[in-house]
Amino acid sequence: MPTIAEILENFALLDEWDDRYRYVIELGRDLAPLPQADHVEANKVQGCASQVWLITKVKPNGAGGPKLEFVGDSDAHIVRGLIAILLAIYSGQHARDILATDAATLFDQMGLRENLTPQRSNGLRAMIERIRAEARAALAPA
Repeated sequence: MPTIAEILENFALLDEWDDRYRYVIELGRDLAPLPQADHVEANKVQGCASQVWLITKVKPNGAGGPKLEFVGDSDAHIVRGLIAILLAIYSGQHARDILATDAATLFDQMGLRENLTPQRSNGLRAMIERIRAEARAALAPA
């Protein structure tokens, strides 16, 4: 998977929304599918029109605080691409860095949010909030 810097760079090269849309779908195609056993209610992201599953793995990282790794899947091609972008932004990051990162601003820089339907925008917000909630939970005292 490309890094968020590479994704931003590629978006800057694409002038037409149709080309950007195809690129998002391509990113989703490169996303490894979740095993069917992980398509369970506990992994579902609430608030998405499409079916979205997100799994979080928390890894202790000493003084740096926990690092979170995410995997995700969806039954919609464009949403799989949005998940791929979110994973490029957040997966493998420290919980504090996740909370300090404004993914919505990055999506605005790419011109994505303005070209998503209201339902997709709501789903994107739900996915971001789920990731942020996982980061807050990882930082909470046991």
